[in-house]
Amino acid sequence: MIFRIPNQSITKFNQSSAPSFPKYTSQIINLANQNAQATRPRAVGQLSDLFPEFLSSCKTPSLKYWEYFYNQHHPDAINEAVDRICSQLDNLKQAMELIDRDMVEEWVRDLIINKTYNGLYFQEVILAGLAELKGSSYRLASPHEEAKGIDGFVGNTPYSIKPVTYKTMDRLPESINIKMIYYTKTKTGLTVEVRD
Repeated sequence: MIFRIPNQSITKFNQSSAPSFPKYTSQIINLANQNAQATRPRAVGQLSDLFPEFLSSCKTPSLKYWEYFYNQHHPDAINEAVDRICSQLDNLKQAMELIDRDMVEEWVRDLIINKTYNGLYFQEVILAGLAELKGSSYRLASPHEEAKGIDGFVGNTPYSIKPVTYKTMDRLPESINIKMIYYTKTKTGLTVEVRD
């Protein structure tokens, strides 16, 4: 059986209401939050642990009691998160004033031409280097394998190859469940970290 529950029913049931934001503002606030890391667990608490504790502490859960409970455990967290996000929004406003068509064109060219070429070229160099160290063969992934997050194989082992900056990019939605290789481009070549 498949059925749907509309948002109106959810908010009526749990006594909450979703605010309405002007177009694009929520996306901008979300970007500022990601940069500021203002709502990470270390800043606002591990909510997935705190909420079950809240549920076990009351007979009739309510939105008002959740707010009270949360504020008792993290009294300044919301204000601190707001301050961090607002500071980051100021940074974004200043950066927006610097962006013009020429800069956007340079960014797009860098992404499509430079980063694509270097990233794909580095993949083969890294696979070849790892294969040599392991005394094995290597190959790049097929388009079907790439769709699964695989960049190539050393022997029969699939690997995903990412720049080391990938580790800090929380906003990426993909989840890769294969062996990872991280690399850093340095003045003298590539530094490669293989997670076996």
